[in-house]
Amino acid sequence: MRTTTERESLWLADSPEAAEYPPLTGELTVDVAVVGGGVAGLTTALLLKDAGLRVAVIEANRIAHGASGNNTAKVSALQATVYSRLTGRHGVEVAAQYAQANLAGVEELAGIVERQGIDCDLRRRPAFTYALEGSERDAVRAEFEAAALAGLKVTDDDPDLPFPVYGSVRLADQLAVHPVRYLRGLAAAVSSDGSRVFEHSRVLGVRAGSPARVRTDGGTVSAQRVVIATHAPILDRGLYFARLEAVRSYCVAARLRSGTPPEGLAISAGDPAWSIASAGELLIVGGQGHPAGQRGVDGGKYAALADFARRHWDVAEIIHRWSAQDLSPYDDLPMIGQYLPGSRTLYVATGFQKWGLAMATTAARILADTITDRPNPWAPVFSPHRLNPRGTPKLAKLNAKVAADLVGDRLRPAEVSDPADVPPGEARVMRQGLAHTGVYREPDGVLHAVSLSCTHLGCLLRFNGAETSWDCPCHGSRFAVDGAVLEGPATKPLPRKEITQ
Repeated sequence: MRTTTERESLWLADSPEAAEYPPLTGELTVDVAVVGGGVAGLTTALLLKDAGLRVAVIEANRIAHGASGNNTAKVSALQATVYSRLTGRHGVEVAAQYAQANLAGVEELAGIVERQGIDCDLRRRPAFTYALEGSERDAVRAEFEAAALAGLKVTDDDPDLPFPVYGSVRLADQLAVHPVRYLRGLAAAVSSDGSRVFEHSRVLGVRAGSPARVRTDGGTVSAQRVVIATHAPILDRGLYFARLEAVRSYCVAARLRSGTPPEGLAISAGDPAWSIASAGELLIVGGQGHPAGQRGVDGGKYAALADFARRHWDVAEIIHRWSAQDLSPYDDLPMIGQYLPGSRTLYVATGFQKWGLAMATTAARILADTITDRPNPWAPVFSPHRLNPRGTPKLAKLNAKVAADLVGDRLRPAEVSDPADVPPGEARVMRQGLAHTGVYREPDGVLHAVSLSCTHLGCLLRFNGAETSWDCPCHGSRFAVDGAVLEGPATKPLPRKEITQ
């Protein structure tokens, strides 16, 4: 049985490469600059354009190549066990507002697809939270009660899975979508009538003012308003990095020899969670999440997903594997609104956990309403500047972990002293004086050596063998083996190191 070695999402592999938008060069003046070309950024740009504003979207990579194009394609207001967590931490009223905001996001996305005529294989599907083991039964029962109290019209019907479950929660009329086609449709809708989309344009800084100036590696945009929709906020002002936990998770897509994948969008209530979806005749299994920068991560994450698929379906082959990074706020609520208290220049949308297709769409509506001075019923609950004493213990725990990682990794000994000891396809840590150097050897023998001091705040990076990347355990920045930035909040590449082979 052949398993692909290609790490590319089904959605990107299934979409012929689109024509590139140009990089930003020179000077440009617009009403609003949106930094980030994912669901939150592009939807915000489209809604503001529809309101009559000129918008520029500035993307560091390609449209859809970030978290928005590397997911399970579920657009759902039912999200594992989120309502029992929210009810316990914030109460029924806040959980109900979260539910209504996500339901609105589902319908907003469907409406955009219809209005813009985007060909993205949009389908109505039921969503499920299910108990894979008997030990998960109580969690599913609690989620059913919390979701119902939050106003969702849930039932206890079981998902169409080829194995027994120990209880479930079902929410009808959610969505599955081809996220890459959807994002490209959004970009095409934005890029006309004075509004622009730019790719390969990494933002290096934003100077607030009237106008604000957004500086990239190739040019500058002046705008009255700036939206930071970069998944992880790239500006350290506001200390968002200290209030978010970066978590990676993995997916595989399988072609079946016989049988059909389920129609529903399902996720188990336990840890680890097992997420199940489909795309046409392909089965999608996701999960195996872990904090970014965790030690010892290797290809076993993908192997576990493939093994789960083979245990329950007649799998012919695993044809795609990919991963994504999600940001979980310390109090389980997204952060959407003014970047700093009272700011009329900078805005932010972040912290969608693993459900950004629905919630990022609502975030865009909140930001568009705020920027155009229209009231929005959900803006207060998702304000980045809310006070939540119940979240203080988790916030303290997150930052204690950061402090431990920042100091502890510097005390660890080198793994090799000679680059000749680095095996092909693997990485090792060397010491050069007090500095730590990451050395990776390509399968063909080519060596890459980079500084392991994260260019964000200096934490030492750890190698992710599943993704062949250097990941930061403090705030989730990720770098390629040649030092290029893969994921923020870092914006600068790692310095390369000279080593003698």
